[in-house]
Amino acid sequence: MGTHNINFSEQFEFTGKVKTLSIVGIVIGIAAVLFGFLAGDKVMHERTFANLLLMAYYFACVCMSGTFFLAVQYVAQAGWSASILRVPQAMAKTLPIAAVILVVVISAGLYTHNLYHHWHADGLTDPNSPNYDSLIAGKSVFLNVPFFLGRQVVFLGIYSIFSIMFVKFSYNEDLAGGLNSYRKSFKNACIFLVIYGFTTPIFAFDTVMSLEAHWFSTMFGWYNFAAMWVSSLATIAIILILLRRAGYMQWVNNSHLHNLGQFIFGFSIFWTYVWFAQFLLIYYANMPEETVYFYKRFEYYKFWFFLNLAMNFLAPVLLLMDRDNKRTDAKLLFVAIVVLLGHWVDYYQMIMPGAVEEGHNGFGIVEIGTAIGFVGLFTFTVLTSLSKKPLIAKNHPLLQESLHHQL
Repeated sequence: MGTHNINFSEQFEFTGKVKTLSIVGIVIGIAAVLFGFLAGDKVMHERTFANLLLMAYYFACVCMSGTFFLAVQYVAQAGWSASILRVPQAMAKTLPIAAVILVVVISAGLYTHNLYHHWHADGLTDPNSPNYDSLIAGKSVFLNVPFFLGRQVVFLGIYSIFSIMFVKFSYNEDLAGGLNSYRKSFKNACIFLVIYGFTTPIFAFDTVMSLEAHWFSTMFGWYNFAAMWVSSLATIAIILILLRRAGYMQWVNNSHLHNLGQFIFGFSIFWTYVWFAQFLLIYYANMPEETVYFYKRFEYYKFWFFLNLAMNFLAPVLLLMDRDNKRTDAKLLFVAIVVLLGHWVDYYQMIMPGAVEEGHNGFGIVEIGTAIGFVGLFTFTVLTSLSKKPLIAKNHPLLQESLHHQL
């Protein structure tokens, strides 16, 4: 496509069936959560909170990684992605909403003792209590409610500030042109990547690993980073393909999809490497405090355990190994959807065993409905953001390289 055929003022219209379905999804999610809470059963309350945590964490992670995608492109001075940045920018702009929801869910879970009860329970740190736990007491300097919530607010707040800044610089670039906004984006991206690299493992330790406070893994943070990064790449690919099918962003070509497919392929292998390395180290160490993590998952979540590997390793590796599959929107769309569902399974088997009593690994209305609700919320917020500005950053200094991108 020649650049003279491109409408640099093209905007997405968020109306009709997609908007209606996203609102219906939100309503279904609210109904499922109410069903879980009104059931009046302690285990069901724990399951409902666990599902809220799962989806709020997933929502925040995908938006965080949208910001990470922007930062990587600026620091690398990548040209191929200049014409598709509006999609990750819409995800980044949604991060403050996702951050608030996650903090509210965590706070409510702590207040009701339906989340983090492994370290947030009466008497665990009191030597005179029959519930005293020396291991938890030793971690109490780090795992206490004020410091725990403080870290959540600080980390998510910093990520949200940088997200808003990247979006603002890009919009200013549209208005003023020149290199001033691009240089600011580059400078702030360098700062963001350092902060993000040091804090995301701690964020994962807090939000997910502390659900089972007796167990720890120094690889857990990078395992989570790989999961959130691949999920974000799959989300970007899905949005781009569906927008292109709807008649928008016709400048996106098969080479852009190829790049995204390469990232999904490569980081799915990286995710598997970290997952297996964590598993192998714990398996051959054979220490009770370590192996209990995988014992629970073998004993009560065996189906999900192996489904996780099939969807997040076998599917993307086998289906994206072929070059043509990365360049075919139907095949890439299928793999991206499988990867997104696969990492829901990944988070499910990460969170459920630590948040719900052993042997109560139910799956039903609450799980399905909560997931549908957050998909609706993500769709509504991200597409609303996407509709506010033109779909192309017309004054990006590397735009022409992206418009003529060929592999």
